[in-house]
Amino acid sequence: MKRKSKLIIVVMLLGIAVTSFAQTEDAAAIVDKSRNRIDAKTIQTRSRMVVAAKDGSTSNRVLDQFSKDGSKGEHRVVVEFKHSSNPANIINTRFLTIENAEARDDQWIYLPSAGKVRRIASSGGSGSFVETDLSYDDISSADRDPGLDTHRILREEDYKGKPCYVIESTPKDSGYQYTKMVQWIDKANSVNYKIELYDKKGTHVKTLEILELKDVQGRLSPMVTKMSTLAAGTSTTINVDILRYDSEIPESVFTPRYLETGRP
Repeated sequence: MKRKSKLIIVVMLLGIAVTSFAQTEDAAAIVDKSRNRIDAKTIQTRSRMVVAAKDGSTSNRVLDQFSKDGSKGEHRVVVEFKHSSNPANIINTRFLTIENAEARDDQWIYLPSAGKVRRIASSGGSGSFVETDLSYDDISSADRDPGLDTHRILREEDYKGKPCYVIESTPKDSGYQYTKMVQWIDKANSVNYKIELYDKKGTHVKTLEILELKDVQGRLSPMVTKMSTLAAGTSTTINVDILRYDSEIPESVFTPRYLETGRP
């Protein structure tokens, strides 16, 4: 560096650094606001899941979901399959995920065919969740701690007529199944309309979209969500039929024991 231009260059570098830092902070704040925009003590849903194959054939499942924060603020989710047209052995499959702020979430699954609860290894997050387009990591991605990723605003553009921030999120953990996630977040209401997911080779492999929103108990809520696997030509669509906020859910639901018995 030439000394006669040192002051000018320092000012320029400080300006660039401050701008970059502010953008990073703003991007993280936007993602955090999006993921925490619905304020509820608990969430209960009953949904219809439609799994579409490349040839256009579909299988249908009915599932219940229970969500509730723990004593330390950690997000917990239980998914329970009540019906399945194909394969039938998915009925009574139950899945539990408990958020970890600084590491991969703890996850367990009960498969009736095996007759026991199995803990999902950290290396198994990319595995298909009961033969759908969703992976185990995808189940908890909507509540993924923003601190686990580095965020930056790529641009601002309209998505289906809605002005959005387009934000790239890069996992800090190299073991995570995706190398980046690109999100379209509504500037007005913080709804995350679309997420593009990229694999270890940097290839766009999946797209998650919110197709329908509805006001439920004063909260703008996703009612139809679709995950598409691009290369396979398959998709999984979740249609929420019943949604309740702030209902009582027993603590015992969020335990491996409940997965095995199905009883609180």
